[in-house]
Amino acid sequence: MLMIAPIESNRIKEAVVECAKDVCRYPLVENLKIDSWWIEQVKEAVREKKEVYKQARIRVHLFLSIIELTGANPFYFTCIKYLTSGSRDYRGYTSKGYQKEEVDHISEGKKGEVLKISARELGYISSEYLAECDMRRAFISGFTGSAGTAIVTESAALMWTDGRYYLQATEEMGEGWTLMKEDFVVHIPGLPVTPSQGKYLSDNFSEGSHVGVDPNVLSYEEWKIIQNDMKGSGVNLVPIATNLVDLIWEGKPASPSNMVVPLAIKYTGKSCKHKVEEVRSKMAEKGSTLLLVTALDEIAWLLNLRGSDIDYNPVFFSYVLVTQTQVHLFIDESKVTLAVRNHFNEEDLPVNIHAYNKIHSFITEQIPEQTGKVWISSDGSYSLNSMVPEKIRISEITPIALMKAIKNTVETQGMINCHIRDGVALCRYFAWLEKELQKGNAVTEISGADKLEQFRKDLDDFVGLSFPTITSSGPNGAIIHYHCTPKTDRPITTKELYLCDSGAQFKDGTTDVTRTFHFGTPTQHEKECFTRVFKGQTFLGTAVFPNKIKGNCLDTLARKFLWDIGLDYLHGTGHGIGSYLNVHEGPMGISWRTYPNDPGLQEGMFLSNEPGYYEDGKFGIRLENIFYIVPATVPFNFKNRGFLTFRTVTLVPIQTKMLVTSLLTEKEVDYLNSYHRECREVVGTKLKELGHQEAWEWLYRETEPIG
Repeated sequence: MLMIAPIESNRIKEAVVECAKDVCRYPLVENLKIDSWWIEQVKEAVREKKEVYKQARIRVHLFLSIIELTGANPFYFTCIKYLTSGSRDYRGYTSKGYQKEEVDHISEGKKGEVLKISARELGYISSEYLAECDMRRAFISGFTGSAGTAIVTESAALMWTDGRYYLQATEEMGEGWTLMKEDFVVHIPGLPVTPSQGKYLSDNFSEGSHVGVDPNVLSYEEWKIIQNDMKGSGVNLVPIATNLVDLIWEGKPASPSNMVVPLAIKYTGKSCKHKVEEVRSKMAEKGSTLLLVTALDEIAWLLNLRGSDIDYNPVFFSYVLVTQTQVHLFIDESKVTLAVRNHFNEEDLPVNIHAYNKIHSFITEQIPEQTGKVWISSDGSYSLNSMVPEKIRISEITPIALMKAIKNTVETQGMINCHIRDGVALCRYFAWLEKELQKGNAVTEISGADKLEQFRKDLDDFVGLSFPTITSSGPNGAIIHYHCTPKTDRPITTKELYLCDSGAQFKDGTTDVTRTFHFGTPTQHEKECFTRVFKGQTFLGTAVFPNKIKGNCLDTLARKFLWDIGLDYLHGTGHGIGSYLNVHEGPMGISWRTYPNDPGLQEGMFLSNEPGYYEDGKFGIRLENIFYIVPATVPFNFKNRGFLTFRTVTLVPIQTKMLVTSLLTEKEVDYLNSYHRECREVVGTKLKELGHQEAWEWLYRETEPIG
């Protein structure tokens, strides 16, 4: 990691004082003193490494080398921070001329002086998604994947991430970084064992060490997991007041302040007053008199508002407090327009509006007045959770999470309708792409993605994309969450597989769909892999299962046919999806991992169904549909539990020439023919109505019955 700070005595002294003040706030590190030996170390480093001085940048290890407790025992100051990265074009320190060996030794002198900066970016709010100003992990490492944890010590720089990002992390990280493959945390014979972050800290720090944490960006749940992993080691987490990355991030982007807009009840199906009344009913059942909401998509859904503070996600920075008589919204008041105030009046919900930065002081005032329990999700920040005494705290997910996940009838119809329109855009795009390639015209990953977005912009109620389009040709398809840049942009050709994972935000819903095509002649191996992915998607998509079964119980259905020949994929099979909200939505999902807050699959939930297969350096295959849960028609009802099944809303053809039909069962053939018939009847009719003749002809060719 780099410290972006000029090597000037005044600047260093300011940083030291700032850091010391933060540490001194907490009793575990009282009696802090600042020695002067570090100044000589800095001068020596400057003399030895002219290039470092020339660039006026030093390692954050400098901070670690300047702090020690009174007495012989050094204070091992580390900073742990969870961040999830979004896209940021940060090229990493090696591309700027910094080699790891040139900067690693600046702070040598005290055993165990280590920096840990970790990374599942939560920002200063509870959200998977980030504004640019919160992309701290991408800033320090260059890795822009949506999940990962970076740990930097005196002798190592390590990045934990899961199987979706192995290739991406390897390609984006600078020299000297070590990839820690998170999927192998549990020992599997024959595979390397990756320690958890907490285990790594406990193994590499001596007893009595403290791990400094920015409590605003680490969730309470994450805090507990790490601390438990370090149990018995004598290493402890300690909150600090100032984020060290922010302290050294020159030119850090400003926090966004975009306008918030109301979402009409014709899209939401329920007034915000009605939703708040339902929340208060759930609070009463738990004996709660105050609910603190930190998840941005929950706030947007509850108040029937949308924003644009985070790219691709219609949310806005805010907090909400709900009592049995009042609603308090903490937000930058400049975002609250007259339309928003009128919206609250029209939906008959009085809302008290406060400055965003008043949340902590307001909670401090409110807690002594509570006669019941305070409800705050453990997914919220450690900072806010720790303000509530444990004896009166409910740490479960909020009732809003499940209410939002189970779509009402208006939201359900909106999701169906927007997927039909999205199918129109996708058929137009794939028809156009095939024609361009047949004519020999050049189309690249980026130009193709731009064209697809253009087709989507023609659709009613289109707001924007729901995530950056994953448009990947040939070997780029093997990077599961590939993000195309001008540097990596490849042509789409008739000689390689093409994977396109894309989605859009509409006022009536959110879409996410993946298709894999070959516009030339695929190999037999590619076809067999594609066929087995299709078989898994079909097996899961037609499953019947008990009400409230956990999603991870169904994951093997999608993998079965790959497993049959010793293949697999390193990502989950399905995630929830919002209604004009985040494209990834909890609390349920379908994965080999368990979802800790999974309430069980229930009628009205929308999820993705996206098995895949990837060969590094060669190709990637993924097929993704969105489906929703409906009652199943079955002859029995064991213990009156109720049985459910899925209904697919994505309507885009599966390329039949990629299928090895001899591997398909009669049931699978019938299912595909029926699905393609629906594509013709629904999307084909829409294409005709809109006059998109070429796309209609392409759709009919691609949906010819097989078998």
